[in-house]
Amino acid sequence: MSQQPEGIESIQEPVPYSDLNPQQQRQRLTELATVFFRLGAIAFGGPAAHIAMMDSEVVNRRQWMSREKLLDLLGVTNLIPGPNSTELAIHIGYERAGWRGLGIAGVCFILPAMVIVWLLAVLYDRYQSVPQVGWLLYGIKPVIIAIVLQALWNLGKKAAKDTPTVIVGIVAIAAYLAGFNEVLVLLLLGIAVMVVKNWQIGRGTTGVFLLPFSGVLAQADTATTINASISWVNVFLFFLKIGSILYGSGYVLLAFLQRELVERNQWLTPQQLLDAVAIGQFTPGPVFTTATFIGYLLAGNAGAIAGTIGIFLPAFVLVLLVNPWVPKLRQSPWASGFLDGVNAASLGLMAGVTYTLGQAALVDGLTVVVAILSAIAVFRFKLNSAWLVLAGGAIGLAAHLLGVIG
Repeated sequence: MSQQPEGIESIQEPVPYSDLNPQQQRQRLTELATVFFRLGAIAFGGPAAHIAMMDSEVVNRRQWMSREKLLDLLGVTNLIPGPNSTELAIHIGYERAGWRGLGIAGVCFILPAMVIVWLLAVLYDRYQSVPQVGWLLYGIKPVIIAIVLQALWNLGKKAAKDTPTVIVGIVAIAAYLAGFNEVLVLLLLGIAVMVVKNWQIGRGTTGVFLLPFSGVLAQADTATTINASISWVNVFLFFLKIGSILYGSGYVLLAFLQRELVERNQWLTPQQLLDAVAIGQFTPGPVFTTATFIGYLLAGNAGAIAGTIGIFLPAFVLVLLVNPWVPKLRQSPWASGFLDGVNAASLGLMAGVTYTLGQAALVDGLTVVVAILSAIAVFRFKLNSAWLVLAGGAIGLAAHLLGVIG
């Protein structure tokens, strides 16, 4: 392990935001906005890359907090639904400047990706029938399969930590392929691992109350599938539900979208969903800005705004509620057991959706070759996913222009 920069271990507690004078408060808020807007504009590579950038900026460069504190905040993001790296940004903002910092850090981290994805959605909606755009995405889709496989491998090494979690992962794959509701799969398997682990070591059930959002999860399936005509309100409510119950990597989002938007409601085609995922991966910032793209396709500009607000709003609310409980939640064996089960189940859902997406993306010999080369690049050479997506798009476009593909 590399040594921390000198002085990092002795970082002093920052002056509380409320103790600063008005000019110092404005300066701190401006600094938060600047840092997280820049991070949001350059944060390619997914949540792990985002978190590494925040560690470098917040701990090493600016010494806003210790690495131990940052790890505490990161740990609790895994105990609540939503995008982990975005929630970490929101936590840091709250630590630095209370509820004002919470809003500024989160919005500034999300905004660059939202704007880029929104613009791309407008272009896609207008020109998706243009051959060049189609072949660009044709080359990107098999790359996405390789990137998701790498995420599965990396997460699997941590999620499948013992016999109960391995079994839960396998059960989740079977449940997804059998068509069971993803929310109930996550809830029930998370509870199963929690009970098994704590029962084995003789704990009673008095710690269950430390799972702060089990009630939300238990009610999640009561929000039935939207049947009305698609409006920005429908889009907002749909993504609000997703943002309130989605655990795990942003790639787990695919499982919900595939089932709800493609199979049940038929609001999107499988190709449109893959295109949305490709755009979300191609751009910096949270993968959850896929909601901006889908929202635009479903309900125009209002849908783009509604989808983005809907999927991210729960993260702001949950961080505001949970941040004061960070020390207790991290030490709770019940919360830890539930998290183990949810992570393993999320991995199973990711595996199931990867199979579904692979059927749509690997349509001929070239796409198979691109997927294999992409897998070698990410597994063997650790190539940044942003460059890989760019290369996939270029290969697809070049193959079309050169007449390799009709």
